[in-house]
Amino acid sequence: MENFILTVSFLLMGMGLRRLPSFPKETAQVLNLFAITLSLPALILLKVPQLAFSGDILVPVIMPWGMLAASALMIIALGKFLRWEKESVGVLLLLIPLGNTSFFGIPMVRAFFGDEGIPYALLYDQLGSFLALATYGAVVLALYGSGSKPTPASVLTRVASFPPFIALIVALASRSLTFPPPLLALLNALSGTLVPVVMVAVGFQLTLRLSPETLKPLGAGLSIKLVVAPLIALLFCRILGLDTLAARVAVFEAGMPPMVSAGALAIMAGLSPKLTAALIGLGIILSFITLPLLSRLL
Repeated sequence: MENFILTVSFLLMGMGLRRLPSFPKETAQVLNLFAITLSLPALILLKVPQLAFSGDILVPVIMPWGMLAASALMIIALGKFLRWEKESVGVLLLLIPLGNTSFFGIPMVRAFFGDEGIPYALLYDQLGSFLALATYGAVVLALYGSGSKPTPASVLTRVASFPPFIALIVALASRSLTFPPPLLALLNALSGTLVPVVMVAVGFQLTLRLSPETLKPLGAGLSIKLVVAPLIALLFCRILGLDTLAARVAVFEAGMPPMVSAGALAIMAGLSPKLTAALIGLGIILSFITLPLLSRLL
């Protein structure tokens, strides 16, 4: 509970800082860039080498892809049945299957599962959500967006140059090595900045804009993302008798709100900015209710 209170406190600080004129509009982007380039890679280098390779780690690797397929199928079916506009379907296909499993997910996993759950959250994010954004997300943008069409080369370059993904490769390759104490101290100091920096950034850019035309796809999308998807994941684990920490973290990550990075890409591609902002803003707010409830089921 103490970690959860700290996480919420940092979020509220970010919301408060946005009201101060001395903080520029780009503050959240700068904080996010710091977290992507330094904080998250440092955490990956510290935690991933601690993983014990077993069948357990397959769950957080496979789960995000299963949730992506299930969510996308539900959205396509609802879009046809309810005759949503193409832009709305595109936004939902981009944001609902892809959760905020890094910036928001890792602090929340730490709050509810402690440091022991972080390595599994990192696997879920880097081998699931991030790769899905770079591949599946590129396909959605190509089909529904109005911007430049991604190519296989551009997708591969995006993956290979992403600092957390580079850190993941380095961490997996250096599992048998022992970092010298000065490097460990540096990594610990940098990784400790992840939660405050990220949650202040999330609070700083948290917006909630609702309009009548967005209500139906908004409600359907968030219902799938915050309720239906994690319950499907939980049912899947129960049927297979999976009750390890890795499985519980994977189910928890399946209930994260829509990915902020995917929302930024949707807006850049001209896909319904109002619906995008509402999905991200309301999704984060509601997740402070749904995630504690989900944790009680695990």
